[in-house]
Parts: sequence; C-alpha cells; structure tokens
Amino acid sequence: MKQYNRNFPYIMAVIMVIISMLAIVSLITYNNNRFNQEGENSNSIDFVIGVSQADLEEPWRIIMTEEIKEEAKKHPNLRVIYMEAAGSYEKQIEDIKELEAYSIDLLIISPTNSAKITPIVSEIYQKMPVIVLDRGIEGYDYTLYIGPDNVRVGKQVGEYIGKLLGNEGGNIVEIKGVTDSYATKERSFGLQTSLSEAVNINRLYEIDAGWNRDRAEDKMYDLYKDYKNIDVVFAHNDAMALGAYRASVYSAYEKPISFIGIDGLEGKNGGLDLVERGVLDCTYICPTGGKEAVQYAMDILSRQKGIPKKIILRSTQITRENLKEYRNEKIYNYRERDMTKKTVLGFCNVGKEGGWREANEASIKNAAKEADIELIYSEAELSQQRQIEILRSFIQMKVDVISFSPVVESGWDEILKEAKAAGIPVIIADRMIKTENDSLYTTFLGSDFREEGRRAARWIDEHYKGLERVNILEIQGIQNSTPTVERKIGFNEIIVDSNKFQIIHTAYGNFTFENGRKIMQDYLGAHSKDEQQIDVVFAHNDDMALGAIEAIEAFGLKPGTDIKVVSIDAIKNAILAIRDGKLNCSVECNPLIGPQLMKVVRDILSSKQMPMMIITEETVFTQENYKREWLNRPY
Repeated sequence: MKQYNRNFPYIMAVIMVIISMLAIVSLITYNNNRFNQEGENSNSIDFVIGVSQADLEEPWRIIMTEEIKEEAKKHPNLRVIYMEAAGSYEKQIEDIKELEAYSIDLLIISPTNSAKITPIVSEIYQKMPVIVLDRGIEGYDYTLYIGPDNVRVGKQVGEYIGKLLGNEGGNIVEIKGVTDSYATKERSFGLQTSLSEAVNINRLYEIDAGWNRDRAEDKMYDLYKDYKNIDVVFAHNDAMALGAYRASVYSAYEKPISFIGIDGLEGKNGGLDLVERGVLDCTYICPTGGKEAVQYAMDILSRQKGIPKKIILRSTQITRENLKEYRNEKIYNYRERDMTKKTVLGFCNVGKEGGWREANEASIKNAAKEADIELIYSEAELSQQRQIEILRSFIQMKVDVISFSPVVESGWDEILKEAKAAGIPVIIADRMIKTENDSLYTTFLGSDFREEGRRAARWIDEHYKGLERVNILEIQGIQNSTPTVERKIGFNEIIVDSNKFQIIHTAYGNFTFENGRKIMQDYLGAHSKDEQQIDVVFAHNDDMALGAIEAIEAFGLKPGTDIKVVSIDAIKNAILAIRDGKLNCSVECNPLIGPQLMKVVRDILSSKQMPMMIITEETVFTQENYKREWLNRPY
C-alpha cells in the first residue's frame, strides 16, 4: 500500500506558486511583446503609437496595416501597438480604451462606424493627438485626417461610364460597401452627381455587399437570373468586382459586361492584376494612407510646424492602356539640383485682396526666412496672363520649386506642362485649379472651400429654425475662382433641401470691401419698399461683409440684428465686428499657410510621396467664442 506523504500539501503549494510565477512571467512577456511590436530596445523608445484597425478581412486593410508596420520600422525610437476590431464598433471602443491604458502618445484609428466611434475619438482627442484613417468621423475632434476623396473617385467612375456607354447608354449595377460608411455614401454620391444629366444611363440596381467578395458574388448570381441587360457593374472595391465577375461566369451570363472596381492593389487578384488579366475594365488606385499616417505621426510627436488638418490622397484611374506606364514611370522626374545650395522657391500670389491676402503674404515670407529657403515672391495683379508670365520666368530661372495661388480655375495646362518638362515640381496654394491631368502638379495646399460654404449655411440653418421663409443676399468673390465656386457649392448643399431658404440676389464682389459695400448699397436702394427684404447676407469673404455692414448702417439699419451677416475668412476686423455685434458669424479660412508650404517644399525635395491635397485647420467664430481671438488675432 502506498504511504501518504505528509509533505505532499507543502510540495503542491510550492508547485502552485512556481506555476503562478511562470504565468505572471508569461503574461508580462506577452504584454511586452504586444507593447514592443517590432522588438525594439525599450530604453531607446521615445514614442508609443496605438493603431486601432476596423478589421482585417479586406485585402485593402491588410495592406494598410502592412504599410504602417513597414514605415514604423524606419523609426527605431518608435513602438507601435496594433489592435483589430473585427468590424465591431463595440470592440473598437474597448480596443481604444485598452490602448489608452498602455499610455500611448498618439492614436491612429480607422473607424468601424463613423457615428458610433465619434464620441470615443472626441474623448481621446482631448488627451492626445489622433490621426483618423480612411473613414472620417463626425465633427473635427481629431488632429489629422488621411484618406481619399471618395466623392471625386465616384465622379471619376461616372465620367468613365459615360464615355464607355456613349450616346447609346445602358444599364449599370452598383455594388456598395458598408451602407452607413462615409466611403460608401460619398462614392455613391459622386457617381450619382456625375450621371445626373445622363438620361440614357439607367442605374438598374443597387446591392449592399459590405465590402465582401463572396457576398457580392452570391447577390450578383441571383441578380443575373432576373436581369439580362446589364452593361456595367461598378463595385466600391475590387474584391466585390471580382465576386460579380465570377458570378457572371458561373451563371453563363450571355451579355458582355464591363466591370469597374476601386482600390488598385498589387498582387494576385488585386485590382492591377485583374485589370492586366482583363477581368476588370478599370480600377481606381485608392491609397491606404498607412505609410503617410506614420510619417505625419512622427511629425506631430516631434512638434514640427506646418501640420495640416486633412491629407487627401491621390486617386488614379488604371486601365490596360496605362497600367504599364503607371508601374514603370514616376509622376515626376525632378531635375537634379545642387544640394549644397540654398533651396529656391518661386511663389506667385494673386494680388491685393484685402487683409486676408496681406496676412497670407506675410506668412509665406516669414516662414521662408525661418526655414532658410530663398523666396522669389511676385504678384499677378489679379491677371491670369500676368501670372502665367511670372510662372514662365520662374521656369527660366530654374527655381527648385514653383508655387502659386491661381487667379482663376482653368487655363493652366500649358504652363504646368512646361514646368513638368523642366523637372520643377509645382504646389498649388490656396485655390484649386481644373486641369486635364492632375499629375501636372505635385499637390494642393489650402483650405476646404466647400466645407467653409457648408459651415456658413449650417449657421444660418441653425439660427432660423421654425421660420417659413428666409431671404438671403449672397455676395460672391471672383467669378470662376476656386473659393467662389466651391463655397457656392457647399452653401447650396445645405440649403437645397429646404424651401424656406431663398437667395433673392447674388452678385460678384471680387473679394473687396468697396464692391461689397456697393452691392449692398445698390440693393437696399432699389428694394427698400418691396417685399424682398433681406434676412441674411452671406459674403464669400470678410472684406465684402464689412463693406456690406457699412452700407447697412448708412441705410439706417442695424447689422447683426435687422440684417444678420455671415462671412468667411475670420480676419481680425471681422472678429472685432463680431465683438461689436455687427457680424454674426465668420468661418475661418486660414491664410497662415507659410509654415505648411515650407514643409511641403522640404518633403518634395526629400523625395517624400505627396498627397493630392493638404487641407489646413480652421474653425468657426461667433458671439460665443470670439473672445480668445480678438486681442491676439495676427491678421
């Protein structure tokens, strides 16, 4: 018979302690491995970044995460912690809280659900910098947004479909991603906008496939049974386009179909591979922004000057005709330069337009001096011909970089081609242009003019709730200039669905005080006794608004009370007018782009890949929040 060992309880206790200690060591090792993703020496770590990924089911998101990891390896002083929410906003909220507990210095997040994730992002933003990737959140409680212009991509698709189907037209099926995601909504809106006037193109059917290839395949297989006249299938990503193509093969669909996708990834069954094999007619490169997120994160954590609010990545249409060119040719082949010499920047401004432009000029000159960049500064005197002459002189001088604020939107292709042939990168500043080929310029730096128009309209909408009719007098800027066009579009987007808002008069004031005053004076004089009384003046800049305010006062009315006034720019005189109760709201359009411009110049010359657009940070000033600005406003 086996004898009982009286020491057995003691031995077991010791064993349990050892097991517990081993478990603790294992847990610490596990957490350290999670915390120290790339195996860095913890003594050399300066910054810790947390990455909250929406999911890793889509190939596009897998590539995004790989880009983040590869870029992070270039920074030995950086540690990155990765978490994946598996498509669940509840889990993503928990992931963010866990990342915060690790004492991260910055959060990079690709939201699962924009509306649901906004509150936690806003909370974290009060404590640390936040970079939002791919899908936007509601509001502006973040440090930097990096992503594509999904509305523009949708419009590009619509334009391609229009050319593809021609005058005969045809039927298209749209396969959407997650229904309530911004990317889905914006791509669909862009498509609808582009095809709105094409009476012979019929959007036959819409499918919600949640970015999933198999789901798209199953739903399209059923659809092919019911519809025998499909001409084009546009899917919001390449994976769903591939699913739709496979379903057409399995169902032996007789009519030829053109398949269009978005993402343009390399690798087997990536968008570029599918175009090369003839599965897709075309795809649209949609960069993930992973590499850029790490680059800007390091800039933010290093407290570099010139950090923007939004980075809009460049999308490129790829067909079999230009695929080889895309793979083999860089967008820009810059001329070689003597690195021992000071960088030379040629900048051409539009000319005199009041306080905003003066502040813009001063910012550029001061920033160039601080950055030790030689600046050749000229003004176009509001003339496109004069501006083209100045840009041509910059090319002849062989400056390192050209930048200009265009007088008008169109008519720049020829001079941009000359700059490209000379190997000189071009930065479009402040105002966007329209061009046949957006690879002719390197990037755009400036404001989101359309959003400025939306913000002005939102203020009016908020302050006139419950009324049946609101009469608006609109004073626009320079005809066909980007801020005028875009602010008008953004403003109309908000008021178009409400019958109560009526624009009773609109005129071009060329962004000057005197023109704003005259437009207001003439209207009040001509309509003083009829029913077209003004409730609100919406001026496309502060100078015109201030001119209108002077005319209102001269007419014996009280601006800000009898007639409310809303404008854009937020120059100091406008802030003072808000303080005095004469101006109700001014949407900021930040002229102080000098530090950002110099950063872009340095980034270009260091061969950093540039986005399509770099958007500055801006806010809205009203009676509620003007006090912190009116004393110290620098412009």
